[in-house]
Amino acid sequence: MRRSIIFFAISALCVGAILGCDKLKPASGRKMELKVPGMSSQPKGPLVAKVNNIPITLEDFNQEIDIYNANVPPERPELKIDTREQKINYLKNEIVRRTLLYQDALDKGLERNEDVIKALEKTRMDLLVLQLIKELTQKIDVSSKEIEDYYNTYKEQLKEPEERQIREIVVANEQDAKDVLILLLQGTDFATLARERSIAPSAKNNGDLGFIKKGAKPAQFDAVAFADSLEAGKISNIFKSSDGYYIIKLEARRGGKQKPLADMWDDIKRGLLFLKQQQAVEDLIGKLSREAKIEVNEGEIK
Repeated sequence: MRRSIIFFAISALCVGAILGCDKLKPASGRKMELKVPGMSSQPKGPLVAKVNNIPITLEDFNQEIDIYNANVPPERPELKIDTREQKINYLKNEIVRRTLLYQDALDKGLERNEDVIKALEKTRMDLLVLQLIKELTQKIDVSSKEIEDYYNTYKEQLKEPEERQIREIVVANEQDAKDVLILLLQGTDFATLARERSIAPSAKNNGDLGFIKKGAKPAQFDAVAFADSLEAGKISNIFKSSDGYYIIKLEARRGGKQKPLADMWDDIKRGLLFLKQQQAVEDLIGKLSREAKIEVNEGEIK
């Protein structure tokens, strides 16, 4: 499982951003003795490898495996690193190779490259912002009362979407609709009349639209098809829509049940927690903006 050299280079930048970079000056005529800023000479925990003088701890190794697996697309689970053999291969073919490249880059003084310095500073800024947000939001919580209040306020909107199986007969004018309605009231089969009389594309399916949700048809249609007064097995009165005169029959309904609070508790809590965290960040930005001197030169933007 190999990634490109580009990945190694980018990863080295990330390592540098976290650890920092001191200027290293090799002694003339001998191999440069690397000193990695921010890395203790006595690393904590067992080592899985050591490349020259850079130790690779088991903790760091496991953390990288976890990050790698978390970024594997759900549709490609076979790419995950799960077995001991896969982990050893990843250590040798990815981490060790990347560390060798990192050392060589330091040997060549590339940490002093202007583009690298800018990239490291950008990464440093991003990491500090993420840490600030983490510390700002990690103590925010949602109370049981807040969850219950939200559920009770939006109970209707939290219902499962209702679907109704509808048959329709559509005719061109009101008189034709009245004639069809009389036949239906006399007991003529709705599906037969839909197939013989309806001008809608659904006529070939005996007028059957299948199960539909509110919003799939025009508002005039929904007002009748999803009315509480229309019961399963019953037909509607005549009503007009944009493409003709309608009579519909409700065959069956499904969904529309109220989910109990216990089933929605975790989802509501996650949603409210996200909103409260987002608000805390917005409040901090608002406070900082009021106290800061901000100049935006829109004219320079082409």
